[in-house]
Amino acid sequence: MAIASLVFLTLALSGIVYQGIGMRRCARMCPPPATMIDVPRLHSGQLGGRRLHVVSDGDGVPSVVFEAGIAASSVSWSHVLPHIAHQARVLAYDRAGLAWSDPDPRPPTLDHILADLDFVIARSSLPRPIVFVGHSFGCFIICAWASRNPGAVAGLVLIDPPAPTEWGEPTPARRRLLQRGIRLSYVGGACARLGIVRALLSLLSGGAPRVPGTLIKTLGPTAAGKLRHLVTQVRKLPPEMYPVVQAHWCNPKCFRALAGHLRVLQEAAAFMNALKALPDVPLAVISSGAVPPDQMDEQRRLATLSSSGRHIVAKRSGHWVQFDEPDLVVGAIREVLASATQRPGGGRL
Repeated sequence: MAIASLVFLTLALSGIVYQGIGMRRCARMCPPPATMIDVPRLHSGQLGGRRLHVVSDGDGVPSVVFEAGIAASSVSWSHVLPHIAHQARVLAYDRAGLAWSDPDPRPPTLDHILADLDFVIARSSLPRPIVFVGHSFGCFIICAWASRNPGAVAGLVLIDPPAPTEWGEPTPARRRLLQRGIRLSYVGGACARLGIVRALLSLLSGGAPRVPGTLIKTLGPTAAGKLRHLVTQVRKLPPEMYPVVQAHWCNPKCFRALAGHLRVLQEAAAFMNALKALPDVPLAVISSGAVPPDQMDEQRRLATLSSSGRHIVAKRSGHWVQFDEPDLVVGAIREVLASATQRPGGGRL
């Protein structure tokens, strides 16, 4: 028993050292590509500030703000953002704890996420009104922000939003699924601290896929299937982004941030479910062609929350429409921008 404990302790310490060396190497190899902005102490509610990573480019009014999915970052807009920057001021950022942004010491809530978005917009001196583009969970965030700041919104593009009723009023089975996702996120964070995630990803990227593949199977068919699907989606990014995404998910903070965002999912969905209308601005709701009929119906309903709403089906896309049909997403954003500039008040506020 004592020998087994000693072996376990030795392996754990070795993993921690390996993880520490890897973290320092990633910091050198994958520095923040854009601006790190300091969040003031009063904003964080703690002694000492933190930083958020903000990508900004282009010029023009209305501005365009991109809000990523639940575990995604500014990287997920790599196929879309450069095209929109040719005609508008664009901004994408990493929510607290994800990618290059520092964790938020406060408990995860929708209000705290919205406060960070407020701060990013204000600190970036972003011209208003703003067209917001959200993917998945990010749709809930931009709709909540728009409902609280209707006069600052020029248009909305919602890309494959989750069904608000499905997560705002979850069935017992959905609630168990959500709790399991939160637990697995914390397990992932613990594995990352011990260097296990880094070792598996290194084996996978280094040409030994069978080893991590065998270990992933032990998670069960559902989790293993979702992980394989996630890897498939990541490979749709530009190849130069692969090491960046790998570096991020070797960092325990990203797993903790994912757990926090999953905790906010029900609150955000309930807020969205209670909305009777969005600001009466150009609105495009893009559905993946793969969504089930009940979710498609909810997405059609979301398009009716504005009198200028339009529903689009991306027939050749999975959930990550901006990866599968980026031209469709770019076209929808440009249409909303064009409609917004033609409306009264479409200029700078």
